[in-house]
Amino acid sequence: MSFPLTTATPASLGLDERALDRLHETITHHIAGGRYPAAQFAVARHGKLALFATVGDARLDPRREPARANTLWLLYSNTKVVTASAVWTLVERGALAFTDRIAAHLPGFEANGKGDITVLQLLTHQAGFPNSTMPPGAWEDHELLRRTVCNFSLEWTPGSRVHYHGLTAHWTAAALIEAIAKSDYRAYIRENVIEPLGLGDELYVGAPDAAHGRCVDMHEPSPEGTRHVKRSEENTEAFRRAGVPGGGGFATARAMAAFYQMLVAGGTLNGVRLFSPRLVQYVTRNVTGDRVDAYMGMPMHRGIGPHLRGTTDTIRGLGSLASPRTFGHGGVGSSYCWADPDSGVSFAYLTNSRVPDPWHSERMDTISNLVHSAID
Repeated sequence: MSFPLTTATPASLGLDERALDRLHETITHHIAGGRYPAAQFAVARHGKLALFATVGDARLDPRREPARANTLWLLYSNTKVVTASAVWTLVERGALAFTDRIAAHLPGFEANGKGDITVLQLLTHQAGFPNSTMPPGAWEDHELLRRTVCNFSLEWTPGSRVHYHGLTAHWTAAALIEAIAKSDYRAYIRENVIEPLGLGDELYVGAPDAAHGRCVDMHEPSPEGTRHVKRSEENTEAFRRAGVPGGGGFATARAMAAFYQMLVAGGTLNGVRLFSPRLVQYVTRNVTGDRVDAYMGMPMHRGIGPHLRGTTDTIRGLGSLASPRTFGHGGVGSSYCWADPDSGVSFAYLTNSRVPDPWHSERMDTISNLVHSAID
């Protein structure tokens, strides 16, 4: 399968090579200094790939294994935009509207006062049930998934707050997709988003067993902060196979840069039109304004899947130098992917260790700003 982005020199795409060299040097310095074991990153513009690099080790225990170009990285919450894009396809085809009540398509969801929650509220983190949980048994038992989602309980009135729903909103989106499409949400995402874009070998929501050997191990700093230790939660075959819709996708950095190239180009990648330009404009607008996200402690300028830079002083991950219209998403303590519609640049940065704040947010601002500063 040929990759949908051709390669071009940075200079031919109006990107400053010295700034991209500084990006590469900064990430290499982080890894050499033990900040995280490995990273993969990619920069694209105008449908072409300007930079794609891999540094460090995908696995540390029981032996070190170098990360490679085809290594798959845990996306964590970067997965949310991919899952949201599957909902967008249902809207584009007329099977759903963003203003629809979820309960109109997912019978039983009206339980516990949830009957008036809309798809828009769900995907902009205003639904009112951020802390509900999903049992691991629902990873494969999709009737249990549906029942659990329908039994979620409200913590506050939907629409009255913006509060990041770490996993619950996208479990609900998965159940909604299944109710409308009559298909496993993972298969629907693959058949209607990933494969049409030509990313079938480099982006998964639910990694098949044959791809597990390419998946990184996820790590975190040891308590004393002197080394990185393997996390227990995500380094299992069951988790990789599950495709948790709000945090369990796997991809290469160039696949995520290509996915965001599709969005920044108005819904088309390499001649394949996945969305209309109007749909992309709609989902990447700032729905929540400058309202503070109670979980993040700052305005997040939520779109219907990604979030935006906006014009507030602070923003997570997208870079303080970014155009206000820059949109994207991050993965907890590890990664960020974004696109700038003003320049046509997309960027993906994936690592294999969850590092804490404040350093994580500081390094993301530095790294994203190095990409913004490369744009001529």
